[in-house]
Amino acid sequence: MAFVIGPHPVASVAVAGSGDRFAVRRIFCVGRNYAAHAREMGKDPDREPPFFFTKPADAVVDDGEAIAYPPLTQNLHHEAELVIAIGTDGRDIDESDALDHVWGYGIGNDLTRRDLQSAARDQGRPWDMSKGFDRSAVIGPLHPVSRSGHVSKGSIRLSVNGTLRQDGDLSDMIWAVPEIISVLSRSVTLKAGDLIMTGTPAGVGPLVPGDVCVVSIEGLGEIATTITGRESA
Repeated sequence: MAFVIGPHPVASVAVAGSGDRFAVRRIFCVGRNYAAHAREMGKDPDREPPFFFTKPADAVVDDGEAIAYPPLTQNLHHEAELVIAIGTDGRDIDESDALDHVWGYGIGNDLTRRDLQSAARDQGRPWDMSKGFDRSAVIGPLHPVSRSGHVSKGSIRLSVNGTLRQDGDLSDMIWAVPEIISVLSRSVTLKAGDLIMTGTPAGVGPLVPGDVCVVSIEGLGEIATTITGRESA
């Protein structure tokens, strides 16, 4: 058998302290997983079952890279997030076993075309084009559990040009890591290589060309992204 179009390069993210890379299969994202962020988005933060959306694997961007301001938006937003890296397959995973499926953790920035998201929400349409556009998933080096341990609390912060915008704690998540994995595994079979972005605390806001956006999570370090001007057609 021959492919009529050659296979695309494997999407991957860095591994902290190593030259190795983590091959990315899929990227799942948890919506509104911090009560304060739910409120700032005009939603009730009651503990209803979590919902998920996705980004394509090849949307990943490494720490330190520059990202051109994306097309079709006038309101690009940052969202600081903890990232879970799945290392062991599983379906219908019990919460008590969920952490056994985690390979490691990293820092993410879920870039969002907020104006497109708002319009889609108002029209009852999917969020795909507001969340899953090119280079929309900034993900820093992953820290293996064998070195970092499991992450359940600690500060998560985001600054733009040195000004603090998001300042929360991982313990503020409505749905903790084991619950997220368990619930998601009831809908899909999680596979090694899947990433889960776990939601963002309050303080999301706009980015413009020239901005330098830094996200930090206690125990995992920090990542930085520079936003450049729009790409020419």
